[in-house]
Amino acid sequence: MSLTNDKIKEKLVEKFGESVARFEENYGLLTFEAPKELNLKILQFLYDDAELKFKFMTDLCAVHYPDNINNELAVVYHLHNLEDNIRLRFKVYTSVQQPDVYTATQLFSAANWMERETYDFYGVNFVGHPNLKRILNVDEMDYFPLRKEYPLEDQTRIDKDDEMFGRGGTIV
Repeated sequence: MSLTNDKIKEKLVEKFGESVARFEENYGLLTFEAPKELNLKILQFLYDDAELKFKFMTDLCAVHYPDNINNELAVVYHLHNLEDNIRLRFKVYTSVQQPDVYTATQLFSAANWMERETYDFYGVNFVGHPNLKRILNVDEMDYFPLRKEYPLEDQTRIDKDDEMFGRGGTIV
């Protein structure tokens, strides 16, 4: 019997109960959320379970939701079961004030650079990471450039005509 998204969900709920939630299945990709304190336990379960076998981390990234008070940063794991060719997405949320999430480097060696990049651009502190430092930006940078904390453009510029950019004015 091949592995299905329903079977994955059933096994996760059986093991973690209501801690795993918000299951979605967009375009066949199972997505779910859990508290950040459980990220390693869930990742380890997905890796070790004889039926699930999610042994490959395709990607790890973050998303900044500034309006999500106390859960502004989402860490998103993309895992792949190579034997059954099934993928899933797993999300944990943390606050900007204390952006601590346990590192997955002991389980997936690929997480090393992905976590460094996520730290570099979003400021997620991966607790237990062996070398958490900036990987692409300069060390002196004192902000995290992919957070949505800054306006997209300089509001004081006077050299732009808003009508040329489709803002304001009338269209003839």
